[in-house]
Amino acid sequence: MLSLLNCITSGRLGRATAAFGALLAAPLLFLPPQAFGQEYVGRYEVYAGYMFLDSPKINLEERGVHIQAGMRAKTWLSLGFDYSRGTGNTSLTPNLATTALQTQLNSYLIPLKAGGFLPADYVPALPLASVTQTFTAGPEFPYRRFNRITPYIRPSVGFIQEVATAHPDDTFTNIMVKQLAPSGRKEDWTIFYGFGGGVAFNFSKHFSLVVQADFVHDHLFNDLLKDGRNTIRLSIGPGFQFGKNIRE
Repeated sequence: MLSLLNCITSGRLGRATAAFGALLAAPLLFLPPQAFGQEYVGRYEVYAGYMFLDSPKINLEERGVHIQAGMRAKTWLSLGFDYSRGTGNTSLTPNLATTALQTQLNSYLIPLKAGGFLPADYVPALPLASVTQTFTAGPEFPYRRFNRITPYIRPSVGFIQEVATAHPDDTFTNIMVKQLAPSGRKEDWTIFYGFGGGVAFNFSKHFSLVVQADFVHDHLFNDLLKDGRNTIRLSIGPGFQFGKNIRE
C-alpha cells in the first residue's frame, strides 16, 4: 500500500492513474473473510484523507487534505459537502500566457536580446508557489448490492480558489512580476466541473477505507493564462458512518 501511495505522490498523472487502479484492488486482500452485509446504512458519513492534485497543463502537483461530510437521504443517495486544500510549486513559461501577454513579453524581450542584454536563447520562466482550495456541495450515488465494497459516482461541480505567490529568480521576471502583480501574489476564484467517484472498502459496519478520484476542468487566472486546465484529484483515507439505520 505504501509503495502505491508513493507512486501517486511522486509520479505524473499517467503513473498516478495506474496506481489508483491498483489502490482499488489492494484493500480486498485485507477485508474480513466473511461478509457482514449492508443491513446497516448509517444516516451520517464523514471522511478525511490524504489528497494528491495534479494539473499537468501547468506542471503543477499539489498535496494536502480532503474532507467530506454528508447525510444519507436514501440508501442510494447522499447529500453533502466536500472540501480539499493542497500546496505545490511550478514554473510558468510564456507559451502558457494569453496572446496579449505574449505580445507584451516579446516587446521587451526582442530589443533586450538584440542589444545583447539577454542571451539569444533566453526563455523567461516564473517560479511560483500555489495554494489551492476546492468547495463542493451536492449528491453522491452509492451502489449497495455488494457486501464488502460500496462503489459510488458523483458530479463534481463547485468553486476552486488558487493563490499563486511568485518567486522570480532573475531581473527580467522580477520586473514583469512588478508590472503584473506588484504584491507578488495573485488570487483567483472560478467554477470547476467534471465527475468523480470511488470505492469504500467496508471493514465493519461503521468503518471503511475510501479511495476516490475526481476529474475536473477549470480556467483560473484567465487574464494571464490562455487555456483552461484539466485536473485530477486522488485521495485515500478512512470513512465512518453512524446514526440511525436508514434501512429501517
